[in-house]
Amino acid sequence: MMISQTAEYALRAVVWLGGRPDEPVGTKQISEASQVPAGYLSKVLQMLARAGLVVSTSGRGGGFRLTRRPEDISVLDVINAVDPIQRIRTCPLELAGHGTELCPLHRRLDDAMAQMEAAFANSTVAEMLAEKTGSPPLCEL
Repeated sequence: MMISQTAEYALRAVVWLGGRPDEPVGTKQISEASQVPAGYLSKVLQMLARAGLVVSTSGRGGGFRLTRRPEDISVLDVINAVDPIQRIRTCPLELAGHGTELCPLHRRLDDAMAQMEAAFANSTVAEMLAEKTGSPPLCEL
């Protein structure tokens, strides 16, 4: 199970913006820093804005910035804003005999998605920015 490319792009943008919490940044600069195509990034930023995670200001000195502190934004918040994790609620094969009870296979798949969802809910942008590793959260250009 992987997250979508859109979700990864959103995470890249939010993590990068999280390192600049007080300065509005233009789409071009975010695109270059996060290595996300500018056209695609514009759509991702619009979805993040609709979800209330970023806000944009226009004009000279305008751009995007986070609406909350990095410690108040979870990875799951970002993913849910652009491409929520799809949980298995009913039999994907639409087998009448299964009703709302999942078979062992689909129950295990859904359990794994639930664990992934919980891990993302418990991981914040601030934690990623603060984590001491040999590589920064995003590649340097």
